[in-house]
Amino acid sequence: MEAYCDRGLGSCALTDRRIAGAVAAALTFRDGKHYRLLAWCIMPNHVHVVVRLLPGADLATVLKTWKQFSSKAANQVLGQSGRFWQREYYDRLIRNEQEYSRAIRYVVENPVKAGLKNWP
Repeated sequence: MEAYCDRGLGSCALTDRRIAGAVAAALTFRDGKHYRLLAWCIMPNHVHVVVRLLPGADLATVLKTWKQFSSKAANQVLGQSGRFWQREYYDRLIRNEQEYSRAIRYVVENPVKAGLKNWP
């Protein structure tokens, strides 16, 4: 699946800066209130986020908020309605400093690995 996404297959709506901007706004809006964004990257067809939830925050609720806000903006830009994001998401618990470093490096290096040049 990773190779599929990195090849830019499927919908690449996130290449539209208006949609990517809405995703970035959704990610950063509650940073420091419900979570700490540690690293994030908006790819053409998916998003990577390393986040530390703050006490009382729930990952499913945080993701639902991100998806709801950004899907409304994306659908408006695209002139469509309905589901923009897939229902599922892939999460992973980071257990130690080594896994943390690997996760941050993966997110930061993902655009280069995917062959995206000068990716914002």
